[in-house]
Amino acid sequence: MSDIHLAFAHPQERSEATAPADPRDRISLRDHVVSAEIGAFQTERGAPQRLRFNVVVEIRPHPAPLEDDVDRILSYDRIVEAIADELASQRLNLLETLAEHVAERILAEPQAMRAFVRIEKLDRGPGALGVEIVRNRAALPVRAVSDSGQERALHPLVAFVDNAMIEAPDFGARLDALKARGLPVVLCVGLPEARGPQAAVRAVQRRIDLLTIEQNAWKLASRDRRLMVIDSRTEIDWALRQGQCLIWAPAKLVLDSADGPLDRAGDGAALALWLAETLAAAALIVPPGVQLSAGTRVPVETWPG
Repeated sequence: MSDIHLAFAHPQERSEATAPADPRDRISLRDHVVSAEIGAFQTERGAPQRLRFNVVVEIRPHPAPLEDDVDRILSYDRIVEAIADELASQRLNLLETLAEHVAERILAEPQAMRAFVRIEKLDRGPGALGVEIVRNRAALPVRAVSDSGQERALHPLVAFVDNAMIEAPDFGARLDALKARGLPVVLCVGLPEARGPQAAVRAVQRRIDLLTIEQNAWKLASRDRRLMVIDSRTEIDWALRQGQCLIWAPAKLVLDSADGPLDRAGDGAALALWLAETLAAAALIVPPGVQLSAGTRVPVETWPG
C-alpha cells in the first residue's frame, strides 16, 4: 500500500495489494457508466450526469461444487442491481453516500466479504472526479428490532480504558456517564503494567499479548458488576441488542478474522480502533494523549476529565 500508483490503480489492484494471507475469490464490474442526477451544487440539480462505477467484491469460496449453476454464485447482476436500486431509491448529494449505500447492499449478499467501490463523475470537468471506499462485511452495524417491529442499526460507544483508569476510584462514575448517552457500551483495555512472558517467535508473542490483554479485561470486570467479558462476535451482537455493558476479550476475534490486526496485537488502543470500525461505532473514546492511526471512519473523542 506504500506504492503511490495504488492510490489511482483499479480497485482490483487495491484488493490484491491488501489481500489477507488466505486470498479470496473476486468478481468485478469495470467501467460501468450510467446517467443519474446527483450533486450538492445548484447546477447539478435537474441535470443528469454520467457516473462511472468500478467495483470489486471479494467473496467467500463456495463450499459445494458449483455444477455450472448460476444460482450458486454471487452474480454480476447483483452488483449492477445494487447500483440501480440505490440510484432509483432517492436523490443524493454526495458520491460518498452513494458508495456507502452500494457497498452495504453488496455486503448483504451471503458470499460477499469485502467490497471496493469507486464512483467517478465524468461531466464535471476535463477529468474524472470521484471517491473510492473499502468496506468489510464485519463493518456493517448490528441491527435490532424495536418493540414496534421497526428494524434499526445499533452504533455503540467503544471506549479504551488505560491502566490508570482501571485503578481510578472514579471508574464507576465514568461508566455511568457513558451509559447516560443511551447507547450500548463496549470497553477495551490494553496490556497491563506487568507485561506477560516474552517469546522470541513473533507469532507466539502475539498470542501471549492478546491473552495478557484478556487478563486485564477480567481485572476491569472485577471493578463493576454491570460489566461482562465477551470474546465472540455472536455474543457481542447479542449484548449490544440487550443494551448491556461489555468488555472485549480480543484474542478470538483478532485471530479468527482474515483482516484482524495481528501486527498490533499488543497495542490496546489500535485494537479498540479496529473493533470500533468493525462494529460501525458511534464513537471511539480514548484517554488524552493516545495516538491513533490516521484515516479512521469512526469519530474519535477524548475521555472527559
